[in-house]
Amino acid sequence: MNIDRIQEKLEILADAAKYDVSCSSSGGNRKNKNGGLGNSHASGICHSYTEDGRCVSLLKILLTNHCIYDCAYCVSRKSNEIKRAAFTVEEVVDLTINFYRRNFIEGLFLSSGIFTDSDTTMERLVRVAKKLRTEHQFNGYIHLKSIPGASDEIMREAGLYADRLSVNLEIPTEKGLKLLAPEKSHSEMLKPMALVKNELVLYKEERKIFKKVPKFAPAGQSTQMIVGATDETDFKIIKVADHFYQNYNMKRVYYSGYVPMLEDARLPSIHSQVPMVRENRLYQADWLMRFYGFKADEILDRSNPFLDLEMDPKLAWSLRNLEQFPVNINTASKEMLLRIPGVGTKSVRKILMARKFQKLNLDHLKKMGVALNRAKFFVEFESHNVFTHLIDHQNFRKIILDSTKSKFTSPFSEQLTLF
Repeated sequence: MNIDRIQEKLEILADAAKYDVSCSSSGGNRKNKNGGLGNSHASGICHSYTEDGRCVSLLKILLTNHCIYDCAYCVSRKSNEIKRAAFTVEEVVDLTINFYRRNFIEGLFLSSGIFTDSDTTMERLVRVAKKLRTEHQFNGYIHLKSIPGASDEIMREAGLYADRLSVNLEIPTEKGLKLLAPEKSHSEMLKPMALVKNELVLYKEERKIFKKVPKFAPAGQSTQMIVGATDETDFKIIKVADHFYQNYNMKRVYYSGYVPMLEDARLPSIHSQVPMVRENRLYQADWLMRFYGFKADEILDRSNPFLDLEMDPKLAWSLRNLEQFPVNINTASKEMLLRIPGVGTKSVRKILMARKFQKLNLDHLKKMGVALNRAKFFVEFESHNVFTHLIDHQNFRKIILDSTKSKFTSPFSEQLTLF
């Protein structure tokens, strides 16, 4: 093995992989057995955090940055003059095992440019996962990127060896995709998503009948959208995300602020900033849909199509719906408690449990971890709350913004390095 060449490939292909942000804790539960390597239970990927607070990581690389496509937003596009490299299947397997044994990683995130055709590329990705599972008994986390256009047979095999599969939607709308990547189409991207969804449903049904059924992508599937490369509104983006959650059993939708890298008349200026706060607000809106019972049409609508960069989406919704506040902490439904700014899902569970035994007040909420700098204006108790009268103040927006300091000082920021 040529160590210097492997090191050069690793630098090139790890750097090319950093623009894919669809990394999170795995959600898988593949347990170690028979003296194998690794354990994906409660583990995650790419400097992510598990529920118990542990920071975990994985080897995040491309199989190759050669690509037959010329997508305007992609650093690996075929017309871009960059160093090209490609790993062999054996090299990726050896790197994963060696890094794991040195305790550098707990899994593998493997994507690729498209060389030759979709089937050839996807087949090599699957061969990596298969060799790790069957020849090395590797039970750590494996996330494979699904290649649009790959055959159903290869996709089914991928699901047997990977914990998670994902296809990047890339641009939220077909119109935007055709502008920046005319060789691609959303219909091709939706085919593997639909197959994975159907296979996951089939797996659950078979588990009801048979005790031992081969696992299929136990951590589900995810996708990613680039934000800011085209002119889609936030309302359009979260509607697209909601569609995938409702119709494709999507585990996660990721949002990636466009990183200006290439000069192209179709793209924002090379000197423009990465829209980090906008990306953050989209994640917050996503959380409201997934865990707080909000519908996309409640968060935004056609007359109000962009998220407020000065405040989080729940607080912005509350200011538009002040007639629903203040909320009595001791009597309100779970659904309404979840809509109070500064009150999270864990705090709601604590409130529902604690109020069975006593009447709650602001001191109790503080001990539960509620963000009182926001919540105190929107709650009431049996005792008087001196903050609720401010809801009717004509400068209420300014009052609440002054009491809430954001970690961001600008709606734009330099892209955070992932390595």
